[in-house]
Amino acid sequence: MTETPLVDMMNVGMEQTIPIAHTMGVKVVAARPGFAAATVPAAGNGNHFGVVYAGVEFTVAEILGGILALASFDSVKYFPLVKNIDIAFVGMAKSDLRAEARLDEDTIARVAAEAAEHGKADFAVDAVVTDADGQTVATTRGLYQLRAHGA
Repeated sequence: MTETPLVDMMNVGMEQTIPIAHTMGVKVVAARPGFAAATVPAAGNGNHFGVVYAGVEFTVAEILGGILALASFDSVKYFPLVKNIDIAFVGMAKSDLRAEARLDEDTIARVAAEAAEHGKADFAVDAVVTDADGQTVATTRGLYQLRAHGA
C-alpha cells in the first residue's frame, strides 16, 4: 500500500478508467489538495532510439490534472477533463520517470467558486517530468476543466 488511501484508490481507478496508462505502469505516488505526483518505469516503455517513448512521457504528465482535480475538489459533484496540453521535450529519458504538478490555494478557491456558480471552471496545470537523476526531460502546460456531473 502507499502513503494514503486516496493514492491507492486512484491507482485502482486508473486501471479501470485509463487502462493504457495502467499498462504503461503509470502509478500515482502522491495526491493531496494542491499536489500530485506520478511515476512510470522505463522498462517496457522504450522506443526505437532506446529512450522512453514520448507518449509515455506525455501520459505521466497529463494524468496529473485529473489527480489534482480529484484530490482538490469534490469528486461527488465534479469530474475533470483535459482541454489542451502543450509539451516540451527537453531531454532524452533513459530511466524511470516522475512527474509532479501543483495548484496554489488561490487557484483551488477560484476554481471551486466558479464551478459552484457556473457548473464548470478552467484551470491550468504546469507539470515537470524528471528522470531518475532529477534531470528535467519534459514540461507540460495543460488546460483542464472541472465540470459538474450532469452539466
